[in-house]
Amino acid sequence: MADQAERPLSKGSKSSDAPSEPAPIGKTRLADTIKHGGRIYQLMVESVHDYAIFMLDPGGYVASWNRGAQKIKGYTADEIIGQHFSIFYRAEDIAIGHPQRELATAVKEGRFEEERPRLRKDGSEFWANVVITPVRDKDGTLLGFAKVTRDLTERRAAEQKAVEDARRVATSESANVAKTAFLAAMSHELRTPLNAIGGYTDLLSLGLGGPITPQQTEYLERIRRSQQHLLGIISDLLNFSRIEGGQLTYDIAPLSLSHVIERVVPMVEPQAGAKAISLTIDATDPNCIVFGDRAKVDQILLNLLSNAVKFTGSNGTVRVGCKKSERTASIEVIDSGAGIPSDKLEAIFEPFVQLGRSLSSAHEGTGLGLAISRELARAMNGELRASSVVGTGSIFTLTLPREA
Repeated sequence: MADQAERPLSKGSKSSDAPSEPAPIGKTRLADTIKHGGRIYQLMVESVHDYAIFMLDPGGYVASWNRGAQKIKGYTADEIIGQHFSIFYRAEDIAIGHPQRELATAVKEGRFEEERPRLRKDGSEFWANVVITPVRDKDGTLLGFAKVTRDLTERRAAEQKAVEDARRVATSESANVAKTAFLAAMSHELRTPLNAIGGYTDLLSLGLGGPITPQQTEYLERIRRSQQHLLGIISDLLNFSRIEGGQLTYDIAPLSLSHVIERVVPMVEPQAGAKAISLTIDATDPNCIVFGDRAKVDQILLNLLSNAVKFTGSNGTVRVGCKKSERTASIEVIDSGAGIPSDKLEAIFEPFVQLGRSLSSAHEGTGLGLAISRELARAMNGELRASSVVGTGSIFTLTLPREA
């Protein structure tokens, strides 16, 4: 360690706590102590790369420097020995006398520790854990200070990210609760007049308000279809919001997929008949028993069949059947529609996505049906997937576990 002349305080004036005329470091008792320190101790300090370990003289001037200090702070030993340790501090910390306060606290209490930003040679900041311990001779004379600095920038960034993630989750959950409450309220407000529209439409259709003409009957039927369509949209929005908010409950029990098919297919037959679509049930295995919520499995299949009929042209075909494997059983809905491009097979399960939809499209809906169906399937430890060949048709497969 070369002798160094007295250096002025960097980025600030000397503190009154520092000696008014510090002796050159090479001539101090601290330098002699470092020089005659145990060889094993010196090797240990030099070999540490993840901690900055160095000595300060009583006035706060750097008296030794290890490889870890060079790695963390960027200075070589020749550059930094003899400099005042305030060079590592931000201007605002120097202005309030923080470096000198650290040394004073260490002398008074026998130790000083804090976490605070420090500066590297290039001026960049890092988050540092700093421990300062006074070093005294046998007679209690203060020789200087041992200072250990750790770079905790990555740890602090991870902690801050965790806090932000937690805050974001809390905000999201709060927003979901508010959104669900809003949609529930709006659902009630919208359903009330829509149900009234449906009720008066039925009364007029029955002739209770007087005879109606065939033209008026057609108009009433259009009103009824529009009313049912709006009610469906409201139900989809409310269901999706409840799923996002984790507010749906599931009554998991054994159920037969063949019975599910037999219950749901008749609901879609009028829709298929109107387009002259052949809706058939393939041979089903009566042992396709799964664990799931009956109402929600019915809802998923109804959505799949309705979509198949909607997107299949007139005189096309829609088939439904079930099969089982060792651990699962599944329902397959197969249509002869236009098919889905391979790069869109996952996109169709995203909320509000409906392929081929435009302002002039005849395909009505919110684009929530498949998103809701997949979330319901996954909540029952199942899965909903699609495969397709453009120009040939699509296959939607609902898979559920055979064991609870």
